[in-house]
Amino acid sequence: MEFKDELINALVGDGLWTVLTFKTPHGPGVTLEKLVEAVEEAGWRVIFRANWWTADIPYGLIRLDLRRGGREKILLGKWILGSRCELIKLENMPLERGRDEFFRMVDSITSTLIHDPVIRTMREQY
Repeated sequence: MEFKDELINALVGDGLWTVLTFKTPHGPGVTLEKLVEAVEEAGWRVIFRANWWTADIPYGLIRLDLRRGGREKILLGKWILGSRCELIKLENMPLERGRDEFFRMVDSITSTLIHDPVIRTMREQY
């Protein structure tokens, strides 16, 4: 990822959540794998991964729960298709604000899939 250094620097910042907004020329699967590679190369271990996207509008959401040493971090990657990889916004958020952002994005993508048992179970956990 072209903005890998900025992402890695943000992961060491304050806040449980790091929220990354970016453009990608890749589909959902490749975008997820490129994000996983970037954080793993920086020494973070992915302990949970999820990837939601909508076919009607070319955007999606990646959630990576990370651990490095005794530190945990949640990376929320909000992406939209574009002609090239481009960083739009990167910020650290405290627990409540990050959680609200996560729910807002999942709701926007899954409004038509709310009867999916996996999504329903995940929503109930948070």
